[in-house]
Amino acid sequence: MLVLTNMKKGTDTRNKRAYRMGARAEAAEETRLRILDAVIGLHMERYYDQVSLEDVAQRAGVTVQTVLRRFGSKDRLIDAASEVVRERVMRQRGEAPVGDIAGAVENLVDHYEEWGENVLRLLAQEDRVSAFRRTAEAGRALHYEWVERTFEPMLTERDGEDRRRLMAQLVAVCDVYVWKILSLDLGLSREQTELAIREMILALRGEG
Repeated sequence: MLVLTNMKKGTDTRNKRAYRMGARAEAAEETRLRILDAVIGLHMERYYDQVSLEDVAQRAGVTVQTVLRRFGSKDRLIDAASEVVRERVMRQRGEAPVGDIAGAVENLVDHYEEWGENVLRLLAQEDRVSAFRRTAEAGRALHYEWVERTFEPMLTERDGEDRRRLMAQLVAVCDVYVWKILSLDLGLSREQTELAIREMILALRGEG
């Protein structure tokens, strides 16, 4: 009986320790995500030089020391936040239907409506902020992969230099600056912006 009692006490102790460790890990992850969300939100509103670690800490509800202990530096913090954004964008852009031009353009414009202005702000700073340059390069790679996957049925109709040229044209037509010109600069509605992009893609396929 004594042995069984001791075994039960030992099991209870281990269970409590495991629970405490799990709770601490969960709290630590919540803090990490809160800090990263603060960074993302602030850089959607301001330029790099206008965001300090104090701003990040205040918005996340932690101390600057906590931010530094977690990430080490402002650039490493931005790298981590960029990875979170990239994963979110990949999930959203990954929902684009392959071979469906209307569906692909709707997916694309959904992305730009949410992230477009932030992307433009980032691109305007990539030459002077190394962390943003890395983010921009990763974003371009993701965009190229999206175009190649989404428009593969069109691309398979071409080969050699013809395919390479069509790929370049699709990358350009689907670029954030085209959305900027149509939507922000010229003030086209969401519906008209989508229609304009679809028409350009159809023209590339010889249906314009």
